[in-house]
Amino acid sequence: MMATMKAIRFHEYGGPEVLRYEDAPKPEAGPGEALVRVHAAGINPLDWKIRAGYLQAMRPYPLPLILGWDLSGVVEANGPGAARFHPGDEVYSRPDIGRSGAYAEYIAVREEELAAKPKTLDHVHAAAAPLAALTAWQALFEHGGLAAGQSILLHAAAGGVGSFAVQFAHWKGARVIGTASARHHEYLKGLGCDQAIDYTSTRFEDAVRDVDIVLDTQAGETRARSWQVIRKGGILVSILGPAPAPEEAAAHGVRSALFLVRADAAQLMEIAALIDSGQFKVHLEAVFPLAEAARAHELSAGNHVRGKVVLKVL
Repeated sequence: MMATMKAIRFHEYGGPEVLRYEDAPKPEAGPGEALVRVHAAGINPLDWKIRAGYLQAMRPYPLPLILGWDLSGVVEANGPGAARFHPGDEVYSRPDIGRSGAYAEYIAVREEELAAKPKTLDHVHAAAAPLAALTAWQALFEHGGLAAGQSILLHAAAGGVGSFAVQFAHWKGARVIGTASARHHEYLKGLGCDQAIDYTSTRFEDAVRDVDIVLDTQAGETRARSWQVIRKGGILVSILGPAPAPEEAAAHGVRSALFLVRADAAQLMEIAALIDSGQFKVHLEAVFPLAEAARAHELSAGNHVRGKVVLKVL
């Protein structure tokens, strides 16, 4: 008889109501993989966008699908050739988004996508970190080339990616400017934000000029208004498609980049060390049991989350 586990799956695209808490086949660790007992799974906008069918053309997943590409847990077993971790090791990961996810009791993860969990965090907080932290890290340092003494404008600075980006930029020695509603301003200042702009009452282009980098987490109108605040030779780094038009960037004398975060265990190890040193914090907006993933999606999709929403699996 096939081994099963509890998981959240959806069998058709739609609203949060399509998410089902049900039995699903328990995965096995293949060559170079570890089977991880999931303790907590982070929720990201990617999850509900896939569930709603927004990304069908780009990623035609077979259904039913288990969502979730942020996790913290304990290694249960290793597949053939996997030796980086041992059963009982605590790990966290942003696994391959092309495969089945972590809204489940177990997940098989390639060992090169795993890193030791930050020792100072419990599993719920650790599960909130990988995808958002890697996105912020790669946006700022790989694509933006952020250096000490530069300035950066972060849109949606209080969100999951924004919260990490504020801390990383401050740690690097940059001047950090963030947009968020007024209720988040004290929170942002506590993370290291030098200037918080209330987007509900102030147009950021009236309060900012000549920044070195804009981190675009919004696209659309926000991106269109961002070109004018970047200094000549600066860069707009976007994490949302469609890709910025090169001619639009060139017309403003700046550069642009669009990227999709990649799994990187070495970066997760570096981030874990910095968290354990007390330099970075992980903020949770809410924690839900696995069975209440639909409620968690509703909250995440409301676009007013401070930090992250997490599912507690174990």
